Amino acid sequence: MPRGLINWSPNFPFRDFDKIFEEGAWSGTDFTPAMDIYQDNDNVIVETPLPGVDPDKVDITIENDVLTISGHATDEKEVKREDYYRKEVRRGSFSRSVILPMGVKADAAEAHSEKGVLKIVIPKAEEAKPKKIAVKIK
Repeated sequence: MPRGLINWSPNFPFRDFDKIFEEGAWSGTDFTPAMDIYQDNDNVIVETPLPGVDPDKVDITIENDVLTISGHATDEKEVKREDYYRKEVRRGSFSRSVILPMGVKADAAEAHSEKGVLKIVIPKAEEAKPKKIAVKIK
């Protein structure tokens, strides 16, 4: 069953409450990575920018057509908090789960990271692939 496009907003529904969560007071994760999800004839492709994150420390699971990406981004710099003018690059734990737009073959998924972008290619289940029907002329 195809599922529609869902726009991502890093602050929805808390647009005016950013200050509450800046200090990591939110339990669970410190940030939520953005994702692009698109398809070709045979695959669902997911891309998420994870600059500075060691790909070996990223966990990817697919269960019941739900993709979850989680891990931890560390800050290697020794800069004191009071020395920052602005601190917008998120560090810490992250996790993101999305319902995939169609049935997939989770056991055949592949992932690689290039230039800080994690790309996951997940083959569509046979019943989700488009079918071409030939028209016979009599």
